[in-house]
Amino acid sequence: MKQLELYARMAKARAFELALADLWKQGLISGEMHLGTGEEAIAAAITARMRAGDAVALDHRCTSVLVLLGVDMAAILKESMGHSDGLCRGQAGHMHLMSQRHLAAASGIVGAAGPTGAGFGLAAKLLRRGSVAVAFFGDGAANQGMLLESLNLATAWSLPVIFVCKDNGWAITTNTASVTGGDLAARARGFGLVVQDVDGLDGSSVDAAAARAFRRARRGQGPSFIQARCSRLDGHFLGDPMVKTARQPMKQGAEVLRKIMAAALKSGGGSLTDRAGSLLSMTRLLVKVRDNRRGGRNDPLVRARRVLRRRHGTEVSEIEETVRNEVRDALSLACKDVSQWRG
Repeated sequence: MKQLELYARMAKARAFELALADLWKQGLISGEMHLGTGEEAIAAAITARMRAGDAVALDHRCTSVLVLLGVDMAAILKESMGHSDGLCRGQAGHMHLMSQRHLAAASGIVGAAGPTGAGFGLAAKLLRRGSVAVAFFGDGAANQGMLLESLNLATAWSLPVIFVCKDNGWAITTNTASVTGGDLAARARGFGLVVQDVDGLDGSSVDAAAARAFRRARRGQGPSFIQARCSRLDGHFLGDPMVKTARQPMKQGAEVLRKIMAAALKSGGGSLTDRAGSLLSMTRLLVKVRDNRRGGRNDPLVRARRVLRRRHGTEVSEIEETVRNEVRDALSLACKDVSQWRG
């Protein structure tokens, strides 16, 4: 796929999720909001290879994929705001979005995309020859038993499933490496899947891997596993305290530091050495979160824009203006008064 086409898809996904974020910050969306900012290159490249009859199982960061599959943006916005005329009649929120017409289903249950994807794959094999199922999940979910069982079943039954692991190194607030035995790619190979490890921040790399995986699946050659290494730009959810503290250490850090020092000086509990070690680990964690966004090096859109602007500056600006207008039109339909949205 051409780089400009990939960028247009990435930009559309980002523009939509920024609109969701703004609605959440205004209090128009309740509860936690989990965005897929940082995953746009993966969503754009994988969905570009899908066609009618293909199905997709999604995790709680599902909106980018649904938008790129052509699900009505206004319907997603209404659903996220709890409107009865939303995509799922206001019953699903943003984590459990589903579209029967697009054969797309999301779940907030960690690892649930595995068995859902295997089920979609079985249906494709029996009912829609040549169709493919895709399952999106994070590296934290890769440690869930039901997902591992799905990898096994997909291989044993040679199902046309592509398992896409969005590996950002985090399982909520836990560093995935600290709770994962072995290597995820090696684990998938152990089940007999064909594995590709790619830079999930580079749309072209993901597109090349997707092309190979879809080709295998459509030919009836069995499942694949794509480990796409990416970044989680907005933390586990909007308002993530680690991200807030890392971004505004002076403003947010004072209150956090007060609590940490109070706990450190409290009698009882661990030794001073243990407490000092915990404090050092927390400091390193905050520095890592801060550095995650520094210079845009972990932002797929920033990286793509820097490359494309050298030769396609005008086209890039036109793409960005187009997607902003598309999202604004969706907002005007979703909100009773578009002035509710300050984007």
